Amino acid sequence: MGHSAESRPWQPFLDRDDAGARLARKLHRFRGWDNAVVLGLARGGVPIGAAVARGLGLPLGVMVVRKLGVPGAPEVAFGAVATYGGFTTTVHLAATMEHLRRAGFAIGELDEVDQAERAELARRQDLYVRGAQPPVVGRTVLLCDDGLATGATMRAAVGLMREAGAGVVLVCVPTAPARTCEELAAVADQMVCLQPWPDLHAVSEAYLRFDQIADAQVLELLANP
Repeated sequence: MGHSAESRPWQPFLDRDDAGARLARKLHRFRGWDNAVVLGLARGGVPIGAAVARGLGLPLGVMVVRKLGVPGAPEVAFGAVATYGGFTTTVHLAATMEHLRRAGFAIGELDEVDQAERAELARRQDLYVRGAQPPVVGRTVLLCDDGLATGATMRAAVGLMREAGAGVVLVCVPTAPARTCEELAAVADQMVCLQPWPDLHAVSEAYLRFDQIADAQVLELLANP
């Protein structure tokens, strides 16, 4: 299914809490569902997920994801890795990988990035997850992030939920490039994006306040969603 957007003219999000609350209103049909769970992609997606879970009366969990950034240009993703409930998956962006190959990047350079990000993935998993994570087998899973660029981390998250046996997988974000929305709509059961921008250079463009999220904030939200 396609994505649904807020009516225009689009109003900027005050912060992640505001964005999550507005996303929850768009997802009102899931309010109180016994078989649904909200997962926030750490770190920036956790405040979004918390607001969605709060607005819909659903349980909140966390999925740890890490972008695999191009050496020397880490803001550009060549893939992503995600972990949840004992499952870990990696995706690579084929077009970017081909570009890097043509540019002369060695596999060893990319492997070093992969190893470093997996180490950080493990650190965050150990820090954020205290006990069993909410089960996803056969359930409707709402994957929340504060926005998408290439969509690499969300693509890894969707693939991971398929592998873990989720019943229905929704991608739920305040903003993303329209093309990324179309690409995610092809792999998720539904893509919900409030503001699919024709040309989005950075997620922060859609927000008035877009502060970095610290580990302590993630832990606080998971303890008191």
